[in-house]
Amino acid sequence: MFLEPHFKGQRSGWIEVICGSMFSGKTEELIRRLKRAKIASQKVEIFKPGTDTRYDIKNVVSHDANSILATPVEHSSKILDFADGVTVVGIDEAQFFDSELTDVCEKLALKGIRVIVAGLDMDYKGKPFGPMPNLLAVAEYITKVHAICQHCGNLATHSYRLSDETGTVVLGEKDRYEPRCRNCYQMGNILNLQVKE
Repeated sequence: MFLEPHFKGQRSGWIEVICGSMFSGKTEELIRRLKRAKIASQKVEIFKPGTDTRYDIKNVVSHDANSILATPVEHSSKILDFADGVTVVGIDEAQFFDSELTDVCEKLALKGIRVIVAGLDMDYKGKPFGPMPNLLAVAEYITKVHAICQHCGNLATHSYRLSDETGTVVLGEKDRYEPRCRNCYQMGNILNLQVKE
């Protein structure tokens, strides 16, 4: 089998994933990396799912109100339409994108683009969320960030839903979610089951 050589001087792209629970600073870290790329005069494009309008229609906004201009897209394949001549691509709220996002990120990386993706690794049920597990599998670099548990002060790894809504995707902030450690998350689920019985 003949393999194409990797030529000296060819720009190599890669995928970075920033993941964790809600309120852990994922978007904050994404914005920090993208702003540094802009300071280095790299051409940067940022994308977010068109469905996420919690803070702003066009900006990626962290819970600390830091923001950076982004292009909302309805389907991950649209990202490829805006990637010509780009050095760095940022993608926020990756868990809300379709399953093709992983392929899109790999195509971008093969073009020599640095791809930085931020998203929830688990949904409110503690299960892998959307395309995130596949992205974690193919990424060269993974950063897991943590919030602080609202009940015990330990590192929080789970997004605990405070409302009774059962859909996987329910947009919300501190009115609907709080970060919890593994134990406090589990205790909350046990207490909810007891209340419902």
